[in-house]
Amino acid sequence: MAGSRTEFGDVDFLALHFFEGSDLRRGQHGEGFSPFTQSVQVAFALSEALDELHESGGWRTRRQQYVDRAQRINEELSAAGDHRVLDLHGESVLLLRNPQGEFRAFYNVCRHRGARLCVTEGTPPRHGQVLGGGVMGSRAIMCPYHAWTYDLDGRLQRAPHIDEDLSAVDLNLHPVGVAGWGGFVFLHLSPAQSADFLPQIDSAVKQFRRYPLSDLRIGHSIRYEVAANWKVLCENYNECYHCGPVHPELCEIVPVFKRGGGADLDWERGIPHRDGAVTFTATGTTQRRMFPGLNDDEQVRHKGDLLYPNLFLSASSDHIVAFVLHPRDAGHTTVECHFLFESFEIEKSGFDPSDAVEFWHKVNCQDWAICERVQLGINSRVHDHGIFSPMEDWNLDIRRYVTDRIGPHVNA
Repeated sequence: MAGSRTEFGDVDFLALHFFEGSDLRRGQHGEGFSPFTQSVQVAFALSEALDELHESGGWRTRRQQYVDRAQRINEELSAAGDHRVLDLHGESVLLLRNPQGEFRAFYNVCRHRGARLCVTEGTPPRHGQVLGGGVMGSRAIMCPYHAWTYDLDGRLQRAPHIDEDLSAVDLNLHPVGVAGWGGFVFLHLSPAQSADFLPQIDSAVKQFRRYPLSDLRIGHSIRYEVAANWKVLCENYNECYHCGPVHPELCEIVPVFKRGGGADLDWERGIPHRDGAVTFTATGTTQRRMFPGLNDDEQVRHKGDLLYPNLFLSASSDHIVAFVLHPRDAGHTTVECHFLFESFEIEKSGFDPSDAVEFWHKVNCQDWAICERVQLGINSRVHDHGIFSPMEDWNLDIRRYVTDRIGPHVNA
């Protein structure tokens, strides 16, 4: 179950961020956001989180923080040259807009002598020295070492004091694949090896075609640190055989999860709530309106999908929850959990997402706690494999996904 770059980082597009609006503007997340306690004991974690929220001024204060941060981020990535330096599994990636308004992504490495082109915003100077270079306005990227200069599409434009024609040699920046769908940006560290992006997520495109994903905004975010391998989390998300023992509150809203261990459910049609319930909150109800355009099933059912390798989407009639997984090592995964709502709901003076956030936070902490138990168990020398029940057939999906990608490397 060890997490490795081969099985994750080099072979597929990775979901990295949610960008608000159809132009993939970056969603709000960063230091200072949602410092909720890591899930160890569910009740303790929830109590600590609610105390922290109260001390920070409550939901209205938190909402204004999100609105302010979103506005700054939207402004920062709206024009040519706006950029972010991102860490993607140990690789520094430069994501920016070119003059045509398109996203481009590159390894953050100069082709000359390998110097890092840009540093993350807020990084303190090394040895007290502020170096030049980086993204230079709306037209160029310059290396701070010898001033080699590239345009915003990564093409080498200038190598000072070199008279030879370098056009015959490929000295452009190493590209990182970038694609977008539904307000999310996806990156691929080996774009030459990547298949077409949209066919890879075809099932999700169909599943969520009536949900206004691209137009939603982040109303709340929580960052979790989970002491378990990312694949353990994927397997847990892919079945609800565990829902009866682990999620009693969830089973109150979705009784079919408890009956029969979640067998014979029509996941494409959606999972039915109990009578009178229309969303994932403690009561199954909310003051927020339903998304316009949903069909009759979607108004009273829940839909979910796993976009391999690292994005979970869970859709209710009034909000969507996006889980972005960032594997840190073989036994540690960071999960960014974003709660997405319609803009006009967030802009209401009384906007309060707590009914959805508190319910999901409880369910999430239950999941993370049981996943950590699984990680502890599979680390034992006596555990070499498990077995799947008929209710866990979808977990063969993640097994095939991983085996298809690491099989040649394991056998080499």
